[in-house]
Amino acid sequence: MSQPYWIARKGSALQGTLAIPGDKSVSHRAVMFAALADGVSRIEGFLEGEDTRATARIFAQMGVRFETPSPSQRIVHGVGVDGLTAPHEALDCGNAGTGMRLLAGLLAAQPFATVLVGDASLSRRPMRRITDPLARMGARIDTEADGTPPLRIHGGQPLQGIHYELPVASAQVKSAVLLAGLHAQGETTVVEPHPTRDYTERMLRAFGVDIDFQPGTARLRGGQRLRATDIVVPADFSSAAFFIVAASVIPGSQVRLRSVGLNPRRTGLLAALRLMGADIVEENPAEHGGEPVADLVVRHAPLHGVEIPVALVPDMIDEFPALFVAAAAAQGPTVVRGAAELRVKESDRLAAMATGLRTLGLRVDETDDGATLHPGPLGSGTIESHDDHRIAMAFAIAGQLSTGEVRINDVANVATSFPGFDRLAREAGFGLAGS
Repeated sequence: MSQPYWIARKGSALQGTLAIPGDKSVSHRAVMFAALADGVSRIEGFLEGEDTRATARIFAQMGVRFETPSPSQRIVHGVGVDGLTAPHEALDCGNAGTGMRLLAGLLAAQPFATVLVGDASLSRRPMRRITDPLARMGARIDTEADGTPPLRIHGGQPLQGIHYELPVASAQVKSAVLLAGLHAQGETTVVEPHPTRDYTERMLRAFGVDIDFQPGTARLRGGQRLRATDIVVPADFSSAAFFIVAASVIPGSQVRLRSVGLNPRRTGLLAALRLMGADIVEENPAEHGGEPVADLVVRHAPLHGVEIPVALVPDMIDEFPALFVAAAAAQGPTVVRGAAELRVKESDRLAAMATGLRTLGLRVDETDDGATLHPGPLGSGTIESHDDHRIAMAFAIAGQLSTGEVRINDVANVATSFPGFDRLAREAGFGLAGS
């Protein structure tokens, strides 16, 4: 069976008000914490993506009841922190690295054993970064010899709180340790070399957990219970990023993106694009479930190349594929350093973006932790997405700037994070056809 692909070519200026799907990171956590809470929680704006549905299915396998009154809504009948039941088969996380890593922390202290599996892409991703600190807490988790999934989590292991200093900044690792800390004896503290996204901390607090956090540190005591609450999921900033960049680089464009989540540990791309000269205005600020949101109005503007401040890198790690396309359209080179984490995402995103942009005629000088991108006219070519949704969407933008056609292979995984991307892109003005 052939893999689906896109053909991207120059379309029209982007116009209109766009509804971006719900935040994937917030949706994962909303399901997890509602499942563990005492009482019934309601989730509005839930991302109907394959990753987040996989997380909901996993909790259903462990005895949690869900209702779906309409798309993007979930009513979750929580079972409490001690109410999960043993599943009858392996728990399939699909493509969700967030799901697998956070679940490892949540399941490490359960009285029953579990096995976490994933798709081919997730099965290549490193997991020792979570299994090592969880082992220090008393967990027993087996991986493949190279530290990759499946994760075989032994049940009945008493956990002890720890003080853990992350060797590499990672919101997923921080979250896994904190969620294990909920079930541990004593206090658990996580210290980061650089502040990362604080979705877990903000949402735990929304569910009634006494947690102390500030940029770079988080601390909680074990034995706490979660209290059911209602969550409104903001529009996903990482998904909005593709339309932010597209409207910035396609002449004549002006779009409004409604109620986008603007977690301060997530929006490094806005700062980077503004340094490059982008015209992005925030309107109608509000707060949903502890998360800041606003409408983003984006107009085309000529961009210039910059050296991306290393301090912004942890706050835009998922947005680099989109940023690379912005750099391709800028005047003058753009330099990225300090982004080695891109090499262990769904694909080696540095290599994948560099190879793809070279295919379209650009010069890209790679380093171990970044690249220098030299802009120029984009030609036609065939791009391998490496089964990575963000690579696929980034080159859909590149196709709008191309002098010919850009074929993007293996686009099925876009549904994991942004179901309906191609339809919304075409409605906005993209030239984009599917297989």
